[in-house]
Amino acid sequence: VKRCARIAARFTSSRPVRSWGIRTERVLGHPPDQRIVVEGQQSPDFNQLTVVIVTFNSAHCVPVLGVALQGIQNIIVVDNASHDGTQEVVARHLPQARLVANARNLGFGAANNIALGQLTTPFALLLNPDCEIKPDEISQLLEAARQYAGFAIIVPQIVSPAEVPEINYRWPSPDWASSGPGAEGPCCVGFVCGAAMLFNMQVMREVGFFDETFFLYYEDDDLCKRVFDQKKEMLVFPSVRVIHRSRGSVGGKHQWRSEYLRGYHHAQSKIRFAGKYQSPDRAQHLKARTLGLALLALPFRLLLPVPRHLARLVGRIAGLWQFDSGRPS
Repeated sequence: VKRCARIAARFTSSRPVRSWGIRTERVLGHPPDQRIVVEGQQSPDFNQLTVVIVTFNSAHCVPVLGVALQGIQNIIVVDNASHDGTQEVVARHLPQARLVANARNLGFGAANNIALGQLTTPFALLLNPDCEIKPDEISQLLEAARQYAGFAIIVPQIVSPAEVPEINYRWPSPDWASSGPGAEGPCCVGFVCGAAMLFNMQVMREVGFFDETFFLYYEDDDLCKRVFDQKKEMLVFPSVRVIHRSRGSVGGKHQWRSEYLRGYHHAQSKIRFAGKYQSPDRAQHLKARTLGLALLALPFRLLLPVPRHLARLVGRIAGLWQFDSGRPS
């Protein structure tokens, strides 16, 4: 607790603010000489920004993104071998985008790294295809980037389609169990969700990008843990609200298989994260416990089957069972 408080105090001013998922935090504030002032500019320059989108069977999401991003020229779409026509829909609705078509599914982190390695702009907005963002929301994030020099990542408040705020920020889970109400103003945090993240590319090149051993899930936990440990700033701006249709980025004909893969990769990434930041013994204990609970739940899922829940549970069991077999993903 004291360690996290010291890190929070390094970044912040002295006026407290309540913040969702954070025990001790303060409103972010820099002395005037650390702020970047842009004189006479009415809106951010989108030429300073590249939007990065990773797709996998996301054709149903692209038309909405095409409308939202039509004023932005710098877009990179990395497609992880979709088989639902995503690449054709991107060409039609995001004609200005640079499309990288992977021959196979490389995973979320690896696909983002391909795009991030090509960037020449100072900022990158990593955006899930199931996020609905407006140009003025992008403008506000860029304006925040100008106001606060030296940050690593800035995020909006993620909300559901019903406008209910999601907990998309907190402290790193291995260091501090988070609690408390939502943020009322800009503040420093120790973890941000990967659904919508604005990168300061200069700082993030120093930190490093995604660990590609996390095929899907926990890659944002890992990234934020490294940012946090290097005492770089991650900021949340709750006044900027972006809709996230959670679990809505993957479509196609094989929804049960998609749910199976969600369970499979989530289980493996969870154990891998514990092994990386706690200990191998802790990872093995967590694996045994999680596998036991999943096996106990299986008969109930079979008695009262909800196909997507059952597929996800079977995927979780398979992922845990195979984790030590040399096939982590």
